[in-house]
This record gives sequence, C-alpha cells and structure tokens, in this order.
Amino acid sequence: MKIGIEAQRIQRRKKHGMDIVAWETIRHLQQIDKENEYVIFVKADEDKEVLKETDNFRIVEVPGKTYADWEQISLPKACREHGVDLLHCTSNTAPVKAGVPLIVTVHDIIYLEQLQFSQGSWYQRMGNLYRRWNVPRIIHKADRILTVSDFERRNILQRFPALDNKVHTVYNAAGDHFCRIEDRQLLESARVRCGLPERFIFFLGNTDPKKNVPNVLKAYSHFRHSATHPIPLVMPDLGTAYLDAVLEASGDPDLRKHILLTGYIPNTELPLIYNLCTFFLYPSRRESFGIPILEAMQCGKAVITSSTSSMPEIAGVAAILVNPDEPIHIAEAMLTVNREEDTRHKMEKDGLERAKAFSWKQSAEAVLGHYKSMMHD
Repeated sequence: MKIGIEAQRIQRRKKHGMDIVAWETIRHLQQIDKENEYVIFVKADEDKEVLKETDNFRIVEVPGKTYADWEQISLPKACREHGVDLLHCTSNTAPVKAGVPLIVTVHDIIYLEQLQFSQGSWYQRMGNLYRRWNVPRIIHKADRILTVSDFERRNILQRFPALDNKVHTVYNAAGDHFCRIEDRQLLESARVRCGLPERFIFFLGNTDPKKNVPNVLKAYSHFRHSATHPIPLVMPDLGTAYLDAVLEASGDPDLRKHILLTGYIPNTELPLIYNLCTFFLYPSRRESFGIPILEAMQCGKAVITSSTSSMPEIAGVAAILVNPDEPIHIAEAMLTVNREEDTRHKMEKDGLERAKAFSWKQSAEAVLGHYKSMMHD
C-alpha cells in the first residue's frame, strides 16, 4: 500500500501545534511500519532536516504560492503523479477533489463555532475563513475522520451527526524529549541565554484570542498585588507591541516590567524552559487537546489549566482547573501553587504519572490501524 501524507508546513522554522502533530506522527510511523510505502508531501521551507527519508518513506516537495492553491491544485496533482492509494491530510483541511480515498485529521471546528474570535492576526482570520469554506465540504467526502480528543469528537458529531461511524479519536501526546533534565550546567546555560530569573511562571500562548492573553495578564496583575513573594511571568512567542497594547487596555501598563518576552522558542529547546520554571500556566479558553499540558507534566512541573473543552480530559486530576474567563479564579490558583510547596510537589508527581497515559507511539499505531482498515473496507 502506498500512503500519501499531507505535511505542508512541516518544513517551516517556527512550528506550532498541528505541525508538531504531523511531524511526531510521521516520525513514529517510520519506526513502526517497514512494510507500506509512504510519500510525504511538503511545501519547501527553511527546515529541510526536520524529516529524513528512509527505505519506505519518500519526501516530496510540492510547489504552491498559497496554502489554498497548494492544497486544492498542487496536492491532488502530486497524488496522481506518485500513485498513492490513499491520502491522509493532517491539518483540518483537504482537497475538495482528492481523487483517492481520503482520511482527514480534524483537530477542531472552532472556526465553525459562534465564538467572538474576531481579533487575532490577519493570517489567523484568513485561515479561519478558509477552514469555514473547506471543512463542511470535505468532512462528508472523507472516508474517515480522525480527531484528537473525545471532547472534540462529540463537538464534531453535534454539528455533523451523520458522521457518527466515520469519526474516531486518536490522542496526541508530548514528545519524548519533554522530560526531567538533571544536567544543571545545561539548564543554567539556557537560563543565561534566555535571560530567565531563578523562579518564574511560564505561560505558553500567542495572539490567537483562544489563548486568553488578556485574562492571563489580569490574573497576573491580581497575583502580583496579592502574593507575599510574587515571581515574574515568562511569555514566549509574543511581541512587545501586542503586549503593551493589551496591558494599556487592561489599565496596568506598569506590569510590563515584571514580564519577560523571550521570542519564539524552538520545540527542541522548550523542555529546558519547562524544567527551569516554577509552574506552568495554560488557562486557554478553548483547546481540542492541549499538548503543552503534557509537555509540562513530563518535565515534572505543576500545571494550571482550564476547566473547559478538552483540557480536563487531558489533565485528569493532576492539574488545577480554573475558569478561564475569571481572572480572580486564575490568580487564586497561581497564589496557591506559588505559596504551597507541598501542593506543588504533589502536582508535579501526579503530572508525571498522568502523562504516561499518552504516547506518540500509541498514536502512530492507531493511525496505522486506520490506514489498514480503510484499505480493507
């Protein structure tokens, strides 16, 4: 069987959620499947070394000017040229006319929901408009739909009940490189390189409104005014202009001097930052999975996350769950974890145990099972 996998953005330097999922899935398929032939379709970009070809895995760079024309025109053409028996599209969308049996990973349908996520960047808004056009068209044409949590599966079926037998949950995971690091010299080198303080709160978000940055900053303001020994907040992947605008709107611009912006941190270096932090803050408003929850837990860190969408399903009882729309609630959890060392250590232990329930090897095995059963349907 020759399997095509869409991994359009996997070679871009700044990888995020869905790019990491595609990379980890393909990497683990390479380890467990030596029988089937794979063609990985990518768009040429800076990170040429992200994947290596093996005997049965070939990487094909497909040309295209925009995300849409690459997916709708160039990708189906490449599938025909390389004679694939099925195509797996990994990032929510797919060709309307794939020309071969189609399996699609629909990570979420946030862009179809009536949420007031109108801010965001121009790129994010254009992406959501494209998904709003594409997903309702391809979701019925696909032979099988994968999604990343039972929460999201229920969400999809509530909107598309006719798909009941086609939608399956395959959990994400955190990479094996997210682990406790005992090398103090390595950690201190990272601390100096990134200019990190001895103790700090780590928040991983971006300008997407679902990441809840305004409420995080309001919560941090409450935390600083209430804590006996407040600690700084580290926020990668955010720009100074955006942060200043949010702080100005919140009425607490002086908070800026207690916040450190590190810029984008590559996935390979993130474990160092998790290991250095005092605890991890992730009160997102909406997630289909929430990989950073497991990343922090595998690094042995206490996690504060949201009581909404998929996050309780992933965190279990190992995290403190908060209402993401209540900054006071978030701040109270921050005060507790910062102040109570015994509570923090218990959460760290529970998190390490919880993270063992997820692995990319299990995910790849499940995906491979769907490939095989599709071809025998």
